[in-house]
Amino acid sequence: MSTAGPHGAPPVPARTTRHTLRTWLLVGMGGAVLAVCAVVLTVAIGISTGVQAGLIGLAFAVLPLGVVVPAFLWLDRFEAEPRRLLVFAFVWGAVVASAVALVLNTSSISVLVQVSGNRAEAMTVGAVTIAPVVEESLKGLAVLLLLLFRRREMDGVVDGMVYAGIAAAGFAFAENILYLGRAFHEMGGQGLVAVFILRGVMAPFAHPLFTICTGIGVGIAATTRSSLVRVAAPVLGWVCAVLLHGLWNLTSIVGAQGYFGIYLVLQVPVFLAFVVLAIWMRHREGRIIGLHLLPYVDAGWLTPAEAHMLSSMGERRRARHWARGRGGRRSVRAMEGFQDVGSELALLRSRMVRGIAAPTAQQTEREMLDTMVTRRAQFLTGAGA
Repeated sequence: MSTAGPHGAPPVPARTTRHTLRTWLLVGMGGAVLAVCAVVLTVAIGISTGVQAGLIGLAFAVLPLGVVVPAFLWLDRFEAEPRRLLVFAFVWGAVVASAVALVLNTSSISVLVQVSGNRAEAMTVGAVTIAPVVEESLKGLAVLLLLLFRRREMDGVVDGMVYAGIAAAGFAFAENILYLGRAFHEMGGQGLVAVFILRGVMAPFAHPLFTICTGIGVGIAATTRSSLVRVAAPVLGWVCAVLLHGLWNLTSIVGAQGYFGIYLVLQVPVFLAFVVLAIWMRHREGRIIGLHLLPYVDAGWLTPAEAHMLSSMGERRRARHWARGRGGRRSVRAMEGFQDVGSELALLRSRMVRGIAAPTAQQTEREMLDTMVTRRAQFLTGAGA
């Protein structure tokens, strides 16, 4: 563990011109892909629903996000992920994954129609077998990309669940615009309300629940030293996501009675199981944070009270309330920064103990410790201590 003075950390290497050029190239390519996918999605929705119905679908599609997104942000409270990465996951699901899935699903159904000559049969086969594979692959790719290119931010299963859920929420948002807009365009207000109840009220977590399986697999891959597990866990998670998605899509062909039967037998138990898992994982993360902060208490970087506070959501809230009452918003921001870095530090220490941390872990550890010292001084000064 780092115990050296402020100048003990190795220097951070300067960025080269090649590195900067590569970064801008990737940003440009990403922007171009995003723009093309946005155009494809907008045109498809416009053709399918018309402008007025599309806007109405958009207004109603926003409503489920008010429940789904806060649920995943609640799960992410111990070690909040960077907003830019959460936005990336959402935009990937809402724009890139949904646009590419729309093209691939439509093309696949066209091929099936030509092969079978029966459009209804082709739609059924596509919905149950092809769409789950395409959609879960595209949604899960967001989490895999974050693991590959933002490895430092992928600390375990909770992070995988959060990124997967946010990406899937974005995908469901775009899909709901299409379905709700089409329902209003074809059946008016009654059709809109019926589809909104089925998708936005009864099953707002459907897509996130499927993709969370992939997120769990990627999260496990991020925390293991086994090469076999690093490959097998995401694959098994993806397989579970595809199977759940395919079973759920069966509701489109079994009628109203079958829909409610599958809903009660599949959707409700799976949802409750994931709620229990999420609560357990959040408590587990708190225990891990408390355990791996103890060495910093022994070394004098943290007090026992600070380590206890960082491992408990209730104590964290009380600490922020104390900072606000004594030093205003400035102290609250410093306290929030102290808490966020404290969580990241504990999870980094966990990876270091298991031997799966990056080669720069000790340098990162020292930077985090220095940041915590600075944040502590800020909230204490703001509180007049």
